Amino acid sequence: MTLQLTGIHHLTAITANAAENLRFYTRILGLRLVKKTVNQDDTSAYHLFYADGLASPGSDLTFFDWPVGHERRGTHSVSRTGLRVATRATLDWWKARFAEEKVKAGDIREIGGRATLDFEDGEGQRFRLTVDNAGAPSNPWEKSPVPAEHQIKGLGPITLSVPDIRNTETVLVHVMNMTETSTYPNPDGEGEVHVFSMGEGGPAAELHVAVEPNLPAAHQGAGAVHHVAFRAPDVEALHAWTERLRGFRLPSSGEVERFYFRSLYFREPNGILFEIATDGPGFAVDEPLETLGESLSLPPFLEPRRAQIEARLKPLA
Repeated sequence: MTLQLTGIHHLTAITANAAENLRFYTRILGLRLVKKTVNQDDTSAYHLFYADGLASPGSDLTFFDWPVGHERRGTHSVSRTGLRVATRATLDWWKARFAEEKVKAGDIREIGGRATLDFEDGEGQRFRLTVDNAGAPSNPWEKSPVPAEHQIKGLGPITLSVPDIRNTETVLVHVMNMTETSTYPNPDGEGEVHVFSMGEGGPAAELHVAVEPNLPAAHQGAGAVHHVAFRAPDVEALHAWTERLRGFRLPSSGEVERFYFRSLYFREPNGILFEIATDGPGFAVDEPLETLGESLSLPPFLEPRRAQIEARLKPLA
């Protein structure tokens, strides 16, 4: 049986204003703060995780809080973050909500055969709401300000920008076992967007690659995506991916224990950081599901430094 990724696991971006970030993603987008922790490699920075009501793999949108300037947009980057919703009527609801909340948004339009609505957060991170007709489950958060039927279901598709697709395509197809399933005209510029599917496919398991050779190289900052992660069902599958990358002589981090999941990091040929992460054990491993995100969580190896870490963090209120 061919080793398969099963979809998008999470996407991690950069904010320079954690308090405003928390307000936007919980009060405007209606997501649930499911884990308030720190960057395990830079404990002076928050790592905030937003997700659906059950903190499901595939719904995690996460942020590092770093004091940096704004992103310089360009290629060699994750250029747009997809978020899935249930129906075309939900796009109408969000269009009205964005107008009321003065959120920068475009018009509802069909892209790649699906109804979509583009918008940006206050730091310029680019998003696309996409109608998910694949029947993927929805796990609403009962305390969300957004009605259950209009809540965001999860991540996907995710769009990359590359100047040359050839080496990236080789890695996606021959190393990561994705399948190119379609193309469509680039709605944001020149050329085409290539659609690569994982597992059972559908918007929760698609990577879209826009070929944009005339753009400058991006420079990460606030509003930029740091990396995108793909789903491996368990540790045994992650071990298999580790061996597969080694077999292709593709440099990687080796497996990294993140406590809430186990990860493997590597860069595709255009320099974009990829992660493969396990579905478990999940965010309820150290606090009850009912109270996720209400207090600062630290993995066991950081717990002895709690007082020092908390003293360096800015209040989120």
